[in-house]
Amino acid sequence: MALVEAVRSRVRRALVARSPGIDLSRLDRVPERLTWPLKREGMEPFHRVEELRETKGPVARVVTFLGVEVWLVTGDAEAREMLADQTSYSTDIRPYMGKAGGTDIGGLGFTDPPDHTRLRRLLTPEFTMRRLARLKPAIDRIVEDQLDETERLGADGAQVDLAQTFAFPVPFLVICELLGLPVEEREKYRSMASARFDVNGGGVGTVGAVAGSREFLFEETARQRLDPGPGLIGQIIREHGDEITDFDLAGLADGAFTGGLETSASMLALGTAVLLERPELWEMLVAGDESVAPIVDELLRYLAVVQVSFPRFAKQDMVLGGQRIKKGAVVLAHLPAANRDPRSYHAGGFDHTQATPSHLAFGHGFHRCIGAELARMELRAAYPALARRFPGLRLAVDPADLVFHDRSLVYGVDSLPVLLR
Repeated sequence: MALVEAVRSRVRRALVARSPGIDLSRLDRVPERLTWPLKREGMEPFHRVEELRETKGPVARVVTFLGVEVWLVTGDAEAREMLADQTSYSTDIRPYMGKAGGTDIGGLGFTDPPDHTRLRRLLTPEFTMRRLARLKPAIDRIVEDQLDETERLGADGAQVDLAQTFAFPVPFLVICELLGLPVEEREKYRSMASARFDVNGGGVGTVGAVAGSREFLFEETARQRLDPGPGLIGQIIREHGDEITDFDLAGLADGAFTGGLETSASMLALGTAVLLERPELWEMLVAGDESVAPIVDELLRYLAVVQVSFPRFAKQDMVLGGQRIKKGAVVLAHLPAANRDPRSYHAGGFDHTQATPSHLAFGHGFHRCIGAELARMELRAAYPALARRFPGLRLAVDPADLVFHDRSLVYGVDSLPVLLR
């Protein structure tokens, strides 16, 4: 799980910078007392997370590690306050990474204004509904093609792993369309994607080969400087070519790939598992007599596959949720818990009749996922098409036997075995 380890490594190095003389990058693992909030119990948050909110409130210190306080925010209102605050916190850990700081991190997630503002301004127009609308025919075509492939593999009652035939390929191919990658290069890129997001070798959340894909995208960006393609890379070059370097543009493209692939694939697989446990909803999707939008938003809230926000480093002493947080502390929003805060959302589990689009599955504030509407487009197209093609779809194993990712930043399943009829 190379990306997960890379993020953890970056956090370690940031903590090292704040704890002189301690090199956490030499640790071969992150202690369990730091990672337990990433555990889940099926689709539910780990019980200790809920207990933490009940006993210590929506903002609680979970550990002091080598002199650095680590706080977990489990309340919806408190998470929104923290995620929207551009002055009290920093997400930029490059200053704490020495010589690697200028080259190891690209994209939006680990940058602060003004760099973040400049890069997001270039990227935002590509994710407006008007621009995204051009992808709708491609999304529908990709979904139908993968359903054809799934049907071929599931002929004569054979068991099919929906994670491999549908959940992974759909967002992968959509991102290729978004970026404008040449068709002849996609197979090469797929092999890298499979290595960093290998369904066979660890499921739809296993990530690796980050450096290879970044190098590929850097080369593709340089090529499109001479011959801009029809997608995001070419469009930014045509409109803002002099304002962005190949390195920054490759970082933005890789961020779109990393953020849009793992999360959407996990949502497609886990969301299907949730829907198959609710036959009445599956029948609604088959019949087309229920709007899919509230179902998708409730799945996003309920599953919250991105488990924690990008870490925030307190730039000053402050008070959040009634708690005094010291300068230099690490603050994390626990998105599954915040999305189930009874003060803001309905009590109980999944209920699409009380769905809201204003959940925290995509984060909040100026670091909110820029591809949120593209993700919604994919899910709204994929779930009904899957149900209509295979109205008798069912899990081939007991739901309790599904293998979920353990302590992963993006939650998912290793595989989703199904029978089509």
